Amino acid sequence: MKMHIKAKTLSILLIGTSLVFTSGCFHDEDDDAIVTMPVAMVTYSVTVTNITNGQPLTPLGVIAHHSNYQAWQAGSAASAGLEMLAESGDPSVFLSDAAVSSDVLGTVASGNGPFGPGASETVMLTTIEASDLEITVAAMLANTNDAFAGIANVLVGDLAAGDSITMLAHAYDAGTELNTETAGTMPGPAAGGEGFNAVRDDTGDFIAIHAGVVTSDDGLASSALDESHRWQGSAAKVVITRMQ
Repeated sequence: MKMHIKAKTLSILLIGTSLVFTSGCFHDEDDDAIVTMPVAMVTYSVTVTNITNGQPLTPLGVIAHHSNYQAWQAGSAASAGLEMLAESGDPSVFLSDAAVSSDVLGTVASGNGPFGPGASETVMLTTIEASDLEITVAAMLANTNDAFAGIANVLVGDLAAGDSITMLAHAYDAGTELNTETAGTMPGPAAGGEGFNAVRDDTGDFIAIHAGVVTSDDGLASSALDESHRWQGSAAKVVITRMQ
């Protein structure tokens, strides 16, 4: 598990008459004093359970951030990092791009490989406590061209220690690659083909709720998928718990 944390300290500047020292202090009343106080930290557990019938989910990309940050928005084009995650399952660029933002407080990727239907993956993320703290989670549906399961901008800053929130993650189409379902264009175990391709050949080029796969069982003869790879509605269950 790889984790990136932006840890800061809060410096409080106390000037002149804003703080009166007694005679036992080392500074005169007229002196300025800088008191450095540690910022409160908080840890969250993020557990993702695969609830599809036959779609492996790739390693997780998890971001803790202020409310101003958005990793994606339906109807808009995917970032390069999200494109790579949605086409290859690799969350590293998705997370490194996020870490550049001053609104992002921490990122973490799960350390294991893809996990199948009914299985779960858990990561721990420690970051600065903030009332507007939100969490975003994404993982690729491996037997697709560019589908990913995700939740974005989930408010967790108001959770007390021990509290949790449970959500179902939509399956999104990143809009970066045509959904041909051919063996050469999907990296999952059903196909074993290409992962990321920098060429965007989906004419829409915007993120949308995924319409699902067609499969060879439903008439797409060139598809490497069958009915076991279909899903309806949500693709994952996400449980976020404040640990401390």
